[in-house]
Order: sequence, then C-alpha cells, then structure tokens
Amino acid sequence: MTAAASDMLVNRVRKRARHLRKWSRREGVSCYRIYDRDIPEIPLTIDWYDGALYVAELSREDEEVDTRGLAMAVAGALEVAARDVHVKQRRRQKGSAQYERLADSGTGAVVEEGGHRFRVNLSDYLDTGLFLDHRMTRAMVAAEAAGKRLLNLFCYTASFTVYAAAAGARSSVSVDLSNTYLSWARENFELNGLDERRHRLLRADVIELLAAPPPDLGRFDLAVLDPPTFSNSKAMREILDVQRDHDRLINDTLALLDPGGVLYFSTNRRRFGFDAALPPGATADEITQRTTPPDFRLRPHRAWRITVADAGAADRGSTAPPR
Repeated sequence: MTAAASDMLVNRVRKRARHLRKWSRREGVSCYRIYDRDIPEIPLTIDWYDGALYVAELSREDEEVDTRGLAMAVAGALEVAARDVHVKQRRRQKGSAQYERLADSGTGAVVEEGGHRFRVNLSDYLDTGLFLDHRMTRAMVAAEAAGKRLLNLFCYTASFTVYAAAAGARSSVSVDLSNTYLSWARENFELNGLDERRHRLLRADVIELLAAPPPDLGRFDLAVLDPPTFSNSKAMREILDVQRDHDRLINDTLALLDPGGVLYFSTNRRRFGFDAALPPGATADEITQRTTPPDFRLRPHRAWRITVADAGAADRGSTAPPR
C-alpha cells in the first residue's frame, strides 16, 4: 500500500468524519460508519464508536493490505489513541464462526443510539454487539411498536427489542440460540430499564421453535426476522441457509402473527433473491432503500416489510409476489 493511498484514505476519512459529526449530534447517534470502501484500492470499512475505531478488512486472500498501518494513520488524523483502535479481518465465513470468540479481554463500552444505550465489545468478537446498518430499521419497528406484542427472532443482543420496548411495546419474546448473546441482551435490557417479566429472553433454535411453537409462546402483532446468511452451529439440528430457507422461516413466522400483523425480514446475503410464497392476502414491500442509513455508501442489507392479511383479506386473494 503506497503512501499516496494512505494519504487519500486519511483525507477522505477526515472530511467524512467532519460531516458526520454534525449529523450524529442532531440524530443522537454516537456510533456510525465513516468509511465504506470508498476507494477501490482500500477495501476497508471504518466505524466510529464514540471515540474508538473499528476497522474491518474485506480484502480477498490474494490481496495485500496494510490494514493496521492504515488504521493507525486514520487514528492519528482523528486523534484516537492506539488502544482504541480495533482491527478485524472479515473473510467469507461459513458455519458457527459467527458465534466464535476471538479474544477474552473482558472489555466493553456503552454507546448511545436514538436515546437508547447498548453494550458493545470491539475487541473480543468479529461483530460488536450492535449492527449499525439496522439503525433505521430499528426506528421503523419502534414507530409501530406501541401496544404491540413483539417477536424478535435470531435476536442477537436484542437491540430491536430495546427500541420496541422503549416505544411502548406491550410485551416481547426475543429468541436466540447463543447464551452469550442472550446474556448480552440482558445487559442491554438493564441499561434501558426494561422489565423481563414483560420482555422475555428465550434460548431456542429458531427453526425448531417455528416448526413446533410451544403452547406458552403466544401470538404476536409485530415480528423481526434477521437470520444469519448461513449457520451450521453444533447446537442446531439443521444447517441454515437463508436463500434456501427464507420461505419456510417467513411463513412459519407469519403463522404466529394475528391478522394485520407485520413482519420485518432482512438479510445481508449479497446475492439474495426473495422467493417466498406468501399466504393469501399477505403483502411484501421491499424497504431496503428506506432502511439503509446515510452513513453507509454501499447497500449493507436487504429488507422487506410483510403484512399479514386482515380478517377479510383471505377472501380477496393473495397479493404476494410470484415465485
């Protein structure tokens, strides 16, 4: 990596950070993306976490990128201490890698977003505990959560639940297979004063749960379904592939919603094709453009808002997209 490329990166990040700093203050956001592979020769993403930097390298195996050197150059330009620079390497992953711990520093920080507080860990995991690309999706869910019963599947650290509960959701069930993430979610609940008697955390295999819902699971008005692209975690009986399995996941989730219920479905699979055969009267609207935050230059995910038919819609026929 040449000195010229490093200078280009520093100049780009310095300008972008100056612009986003004003925006973040207006929006009440303390963590956001300041570089998103803007320069083709520098395949990095750089996220600002309230004074710390999270730098992810997305290069191919045959590419040589001095990620640490570039990260430190950016840190110098933004006056970030070396101890607050966290560099990770993202490769195309399969299997249970999404749950693997990379270190055990025990360090973490609390950041703010939209008036809510979240625990993040920039050093010990590939993911930080808060998916920044879903900031606007969380706000959309919150906007229609008042008085609703929420089901949050593959909930990770339950940030969607925090948003919905703070917006007046009547109750919620947040489901994940990882005890680590559910403990993390519990910390987020405590940080935001949520009552676990109304907002339940449930450890379960989502595929199995949807195939045979327990009698005490209940019915819901609002659901979030954001599955991993692929997982063959040893704790799961089935391998999950979001392209192959999204039809089943979506329809099984819709079966738990009352008439008029809403499901937010999203995936970060790059070459995803929506191919779900929805039940009669249900509608699916792609909302990817509306859920992509302004600090992301490239599309980080795709998302749909799926509405269950009201009580009389079944007689009017389906408006689902063709398979």
